[in-house]
Amino acid sequence: MHKAISVTVIGAGLMGHGIGQVFARAGHEVVITDPNATVLNMALERVEANLVSEGVDVNRVLCNMRVDGTLQSAVAQADLVIEAAPEKLELKQKLFADVAAAAPRHAVLASNTSVIPITRIGEALEPQARARLVGTHWWNPPHLVPLVEVVRTAYTSEEVFEQTFAWLAAAGKCPVRVQHDVTGFIGNRLQHALWREAIALVEDGVCDAEAIDLVVKNSFGMRMPVLGPMENADLIGLELTRDVHRVMFPDLKCDKTPSPLLGRLIEKGSTGMKAGQGLRAWTPEQAQEVHARLAAHLIRMTRD
Repeated sequence: MHKAISVTVIGAGLMGHGIGQVFARAGHEVVITDPNATVLNMALERVEANLVSEGVDVNRVLCNMRVDGTLQSAVAQADLVIEAAPEKLELKQKLFADVAAAAPRHAVLASNTSVIPITRIGEALEPQARARLVGTHWWNPPHLVPLVEVVRTAYTSEEVFEQTFAWLAAAGKCPVRVQHDVTGFIGNRLQHALWREAIALVEDGVCDAEAIDLVVKNSFGMRMPVLGPMENADLIGLELTRDVHRVMFPDLKCDKTPSPLLGRLIEKGSTGMKAGQGLRAWTPEQAQEVHARLAAHLIRMTRD
């Protein structure tokens, strides 16, 4: 059993409450803070709903959690501070400057950004704080998706990097070490390379959006939980892998800007599920069914 620590999560919204839930469930003391009082006051209710859906003892987890509307008092006793604020560089830089001034000098400072290089977030910090800054990219929903990418910068101390990894592993997550601070880290670079090609196929009239989803979910997507791309390449053999790449790579998209199709859809107000139309059309019932199906699937996978 690892020693319990004090964890502060900055941001009570989409990601923050679930991140706090993970550490509280592992027996750590968790404080959640958010400048939006309405969002903050809903945090523990959202955690309770998550726990009920997972069949977890609510009281055992919630007894380790509290909310605090003041950043300075929320981080005052923290061993680990995780920022889960909106993806705005200036906001994150300001938050970490404030946290570095208010938190104990031993506290690990972690950002949950999904794409912004950690080095940029900490570029204005003084050296001692910059050495304590690390990336921890969780995936949504964070209490159900196992992966957390632990990202080191050129300034992150080895002790901070390994301690963060150990805390996450002990809390039941599947951490991976990202040894170089690249934009998007590992998972989002892979995911959005797929999305770029998928959107291009629709834009070029090769197929419609529904066909893309059917192909992925009924072919290689079925293998991915047990066979990663590196395993698959070794399985079929590197000679065949190279032969396929020689034929196909010249035709793959390598655009450096977002697809014009996205711009045209956004301009029409077709921004996705909430609007009822994105790359595909959605009724409110269909959108809700996707959310429910995803949650049920992830809960089943975490129990297996």
